[in-house]
Amino acid sequence: MISLRGPKLKIFFGIMAVISLVAGVYFTFFQIRGFEETTATIIDVVADHTGEDITYWPIVEYTVDGITYTGQSDRSGPSYSVGQTTTIYYDPQNPEVFHGSGHSVYFIVVGAVILVVIVVSSIRERKDQKENEEYRKATGHTGYAPHEEGEERELYFLTDLGTPKYGHRIEDGYRRVLYEAKMTKFSLTMPYKFDFTDHEHGITTPHLVGHEEQTQWGSALLDNHNTFDFDGVDVWKHLRQNGISVDTNYTVGEATLVGMKYRILRDGVEIARAEQTSQYPHEDDASQHKVAGALPVRGFFRIWTGEQNLDLLFVTLMAFARTEAGDDRGGNYGAILGTIKNQKNAKQYDR
Repeated sequence: MISLRGPKLKIFFGIMAVISLVAGVYFTFFQIRGFEETTATIIDVVADHTGEDITYWPIVEYTVDGITYTGQSDRSGPSYSVGQTTTIYYDPQNPEVFHGSGHSVYFIVVGAVILVVIVVSSIRERKDQKENEEYRKATGHTGYAPHEEGEERELYFLTDLGTPKYGHRIEDGYRRVLYEAKMTKFSLTMPYKFDFTDHEHGITTPHLVGHEEQTQWGSALLDNHNTFDFDGVDVWKHLRQNGISVDTNYTVGEATLVGMKYRILRDGVEIARAEQTSQYPHEDDASQHKVAGALPVRGFFRIWTGEQNLDLLFVTLMAFARTEAGDDRGGNYGAILGTIKNQKNAKQYDR
């Protein structure tokens, strides 16, 4: 199953727009080519029940050269009534053949409007990307800060819930926000605009975060793929390009429901460990809300890291928070294999 989100949704609407335009042009200019127009009277209305939907088809009567013809129109609608007149188009060579006047021109209008929205949104997206690139060049923040190791600390990744403009943040044990991403513009057709702010270093950079995409094959041979575009690039590819790899495994058999554990590496060097938590990652909050152990909720993590520059670590956790991915390829197989490997190693250690 392929869900329609982000670029896939734009492609889907593009296809629908083309179909609408072709149908509108055909019905308006080709189907009734050579036909003549006349006025018909509706003498009956047939209701066609399909499940809970009802479609009304008018039975019309019209006269050509003194001969009266009757037939069911090929144009349905909800507002037909007996005695009402309507325009039809008949074949002068065979007057029994006719087509009702419908709203075929609306197909053209709707298709054209959708195409305009797609084109405008694509132009706007490229403009936003260019503006972000120019801003980062002007501020000198064109890439991620280099790896800087320090004293290990326990941090908490939280996700805003209950709003379409949800963001993310990393807090320390005192609930000070160290790093956060706030959505500045919500859009159904374009990537979301975010400001990423590193409060520890006083740096803010804009990024474009695409709509989440889910490809669920449900196959033993083909893995799922859950992702979104980050500044126009698949987020998992973006992370790999910046040296990130993640060892993942399910927390099976531990004091938790089935959640995820992550070992995050940058250029082969571990920079953090993380695990899914409830929506109360702080221990005192979990205790206050009587959360027994970790009840994993998508988008909430407890982190242990000595990394002093949190930007790349933040994007990594954001990738897992905004998708249902279980590994750093956007699928699940990596996490399954990681779990089997860890369980095997644990059994060997117990021996």
